[in-house]
Amino acid sequence: MRFIIAIVIFSAIILIHEFGHFLLAKKNKIVVTEFSLGMGPRLVSTVKGGTRYSIKLLPIGGSCAMLGEDEEENAPGTFNSAPVWGRISVVAAGPIFNFILAYILALIIVACLGYAPAMVMDVTEGSGAQEAGLKAGDVITEFNGYDIDVGKDLYVYTYLNELSENESINLSYERDGEEYSISYQPEVDARYLLGFNRSGTDSLEVESLIEGMPLEAAGVQPGDVLTSINGVKFSDGAEYEEYITEHPLTDEPVKITYTRNGKEYEATITPKEYKTVTTGFSYNVSGCIKADGFEIFPRAALEVKYLIRTTVLSIKELFTGGLGVQDLSGPVGVVDAIGDTYEQTKSEGSMIMWMNLLNLAVLLSANLGVMNLIPFPALDGGRLIFLFVEAIRRKPVNRQLEGMIHFAGLMLLMVLMVVVMYNDVLKIF
Repeated sequence: MRFIIAIVIFSAIILIHEFGHFLLAKKNKIVVTEFSLGMGPRLVSTVKGGTRYSIKLLPIGGSCAMLGEDEEENAPGTFNSAPVWGRISVVAAGPIFNFILAYILALIIVACLGYAPAMVMDVTEGSGAQEAGLKAGDVITEFNGYDIDVGKDLYVYTYLNELSENESINLSYERDGEEYSISYQPEVDARYLLGFNRSGTDSLEVESLIEGMPLEAAGVQPGDVLTSINGVKFSDGAEYEEYITEHPLTDEPVKITYTRNGKEYEATITPKEYKTVTTGFSYNVSGCIKADGFEIFPRAALEVKYLIRTTVLSIKELFTGGLGVQDLSGPVGVVDAIGDTYEQTKSEGSMIMWMNLLNLAVLLSANLGVMNLIPFPALDGGRLIFLFVEAIRRKPVNRQLEGMIHFAGLMLLMVLMVVVMYNDVLKIF
């Protein structure tokens, strides 16, 4: 069932995208030779009004094939015979329809569940935030110049922009309908750490190592299991936590033991100071407030804005090195994520399950719209660049050259898709 639901949601999002191209192509009198759902050999097809409608073997993806789309032909009914602004509307319609779908689904979610503002839940006693006047119940509207519409906005910003202990926090908040602005120094929590992340709260298995910290320097590897510190043995994570609470690490050397493949190793290491910079307050991320009447319309738009902006920021991180290819997901990863969401939420009731699935669909639809607008050859954004150049120059770019560029872009995208799909499969298994 999880696989069927995942395929239906993913296919519907793709179908809406291609339907946007289809409608505007028909509007501009461009012949659509085939409108299909899926890829590969046809399973079922029928011809109506000069267009073949098909369902294909692989239920991932889809297409809207237009007459003369990648050719130099200018005969009536071909893609190139339409006015340049008509062609622009055809290409742009796919991503726009994805944004429209995301908004409609967001409307349903906000109407049913409400919205989650960045409301302050608690302010740290004696912190700079408290001294500046911030109180529980205030709603953050701007953080260091970044507009905050929902709690997730603030989470994404602080995740992608690490706070510095020497940098002031400038924020605006709303209280009782009034807007306030404050500036204060962040809180700095300094601790001595070994430098590892555990695979679970009850586990002592090393899931990952913090770069530049003592355990990494000592040669400890992910998968190793910490067994003792200074002769005190641990059987689980709770005993380790109890020991660290009673014996906080300092800059004094400690002797540790750990196991790897059934063998025990020991090392003497010196804990290193690790500073965590915090805002001095906690805030709401998922707790929803009911939207009243027509308020659902702007609130749904803000949800879509958040998703579009987050996708753009993620793409920026991908190009600047903050994220890598391993962080990308393709069709296999998307289908698996939808399936996981279904399995994890079905026990909470059909309402919660479907709201979570719809929320994922909103994310995917907005994401697909943004990704297709990237000005890369073969993508809608790449095609739009050539069309805008044609609109400005009032004559097309050499069709043959454009075709070669799009073909090269398509090949690069295919290679990327294979790499991403391979990573998705590795993550699953």
